[in-house]
Amino acid sequence: MTTRDAAEPPRAPDPADGAELAKLEQNIARIEALTQRLVTAMSRKRQVPKALQGPDAELYLKAGTAWMQEMMTNPARLIEHQAEYWGKALKHYLEAQQALAQGTFAAPPDRTPGDRRFANPLWETHPYFNFIKQQYLMNAEAIQKSIAAIEGLDEAERRRLDYFSRQIVDMMSPTNFLATNPDALERAVQTEGQSLVDGLANLVADLERNDGEVVVTLSDPDAFTVGGNLATTPGDVVYRNRMFELIQYRPTTATVHRTPLILFPPWINKFYILDLKPANSLIKWIVDQGFTLFVVSWVNPDATYRETSMTDYVEEGYLTALSEVKRICSVPKVNVIGYCIAGTTLALTLALLARRGDTSIRSATFFTTLTDFSDQGEMAVFLTDDFVDGIEAEVEEAGVLDSFYMSRTFSFLRANDLIYAPAIRSYMMGQSPPAFDLLFWNGDGTNLPGRMAVEYLRGLCQANRFAGEGFEIAGEIVHLADIDFPLCAIACETDHIAGWTASYNGIRAMGSKDKTFILSESGHIAGIVNPPSRQKYGHWTNADLPEDPHDWRKGAQKNEGSWWPCWVNWLGGRSGGMVPARSPGSDAHPVLGPAPGTYVTSRPVD
Repeated sequence: MTTRDAAEPPRAPDPADGAELAKLEQNIARIEALTQRLVTAMSRKRQVPKALQGPDAELYLKAGTAWMQEMMTNPARLIEHQAEYWGKALKHYLEAQQALAQGTFAAPPDRTPGDRRFANPLWETHPYFNFIKQQYLMNAEAIQKSIAAIEGLDEAERRRLDYFSRQIVDMMSPTNFLATNPDALERAVQTEGQSLVDGLANLVADLERNDGEVVVTLSDPDAFTVGGNLATTPGDVVYRNRMFELIQYRPTTATVHRTPLILFPPWINKFYILDLKPANSLIKWIVDQGFTLFVVSWVNPDATYRETSMTDYVEEGYLTALSEVKRICSVPKVNVIGYCIAGTTLALTLALLARRGDTSIRSATFFTTLTDFSDQGEMAVFLTDDFVDGIEAEVEEAGVLDSFYMSRTFSFLRANDLIYAPAIRSYMMGQSPPAFDLLFWNGDGTNLPGRMAVEYLRGLCQANRFAGEGFEIAGEIVHLADIDFPLCAIACETDHIAGWTASYNGIRAMGSKDKTFILSESGHIAGIVNPPSRQKYGHWTNADLPEDPHDWRKGAQKNEGSWWPCWVNWLGGRSGGMVPARSPGSDAHPVLGPAPGTYVTSRPVD
């Protein structure tokens, strides 16, 4: 130190230093509080039955035995797979070493396929991140090839092994870990670590909201209110029983078709997927086309519904709704729509009515409906005895199949989109979930009555009785061929829940002479919620119904835009002449309250 240095006056305190120190102390205190909440939330974690956490050990035992047998009988094949993998990995390592030795801090050549998880440019340019990405994709490819090469497994076992192996591979993606995610690291630097503190807060909030389970909040829970900015089409509840509320929508036209229309939504989710907002509301659009529309809003069952059966849904749900609508509108016939599982149960109801000689139905429409379960699609991995046995044990104890299990199952079918990507944004990036109405609805699930859930899984999904030996409902044995009402079915091209070819096969097996099949572009939700104003997804039509669904597709005409106008033209021809518009209710059915009603927002009692 010089004399000059010693003589210099001390530097005045920088206010910014004090502010940063205060912020640091605040975040340290916040982390301590969040950590305590985290421990508390984890201590309350629900006990998920082992049978519902993954396939039983028999699957892996069979796969391991088949692999060992293959190694003994055909070692050259396995050596070839290993040599291919190690050759690629070693070449990649040497190229990375060579790139570093050149001192350019550049990534080596990258021959791996494109993957939207690795969109950050650093995955391509930075040697560290590029090396990790390439090695992960090589590992994933090697695992998939090894599984595909295993012999001695039947097709169902191979599909399950492939599915659950992909779940592990996807979970191990480097994007899912902070140290190997450049987006998260960049944001941590930019925010001076605030993003990590906010991410911990988001994680703790989700754990507290879901009984200690890591269930990522997909949409801002405060951005939407059912009946406020969702489900706003004007209407009134005109009937209520223990199973459903019946909503009649107020007319927007001076005249309406004589035959009213009842829409049965699935009871796995809430009905307002068809009434998210005016611009994409199928409910509003139908009313605007001059139809008297009724919508069933199912109850969200609690344990007191444990013995509620498929027959109860048919008798206290479908048949009661039909009877009440006929009384309200003073008509002998109605038109009906069933969506997803509600379409399956509508088909059971139609078969029952046909066997009873009841002609109350003028026409029926099915949205993304399975009635022939010989092809279970992607859901097949969850429809084997080990999982269904676990569900049966769970509902025996709880009385209901909690919406948690259904939500988790559907999310894992699209894990990268519905689990890992949202978790990265929320927990690593510290971002609040977006205000997205569709994802808000997706998280608003419902329970299933225990007995009904088991009957559906055992009798329909597993045994496929409706398309085979017959399914018992309300004291009758019903078959697909019993259905003889005019019908129209809309399936979706990329539907991962109700595959379009399986839907086609069920419709074709029905006994109706008047059948129309429409194939929409997109998936289970977007293919249905596809308003004409968007001009987004097209659809295919074909008047012929050949045995092979792919032959139907080859002969089908591609039409631009939504299927809604095509369907409403079909429906209009089966809805009678025009009559003065009807106000909700009648003398015998006074209005009980405004739409969307009370069942859609009520929560079951634990």
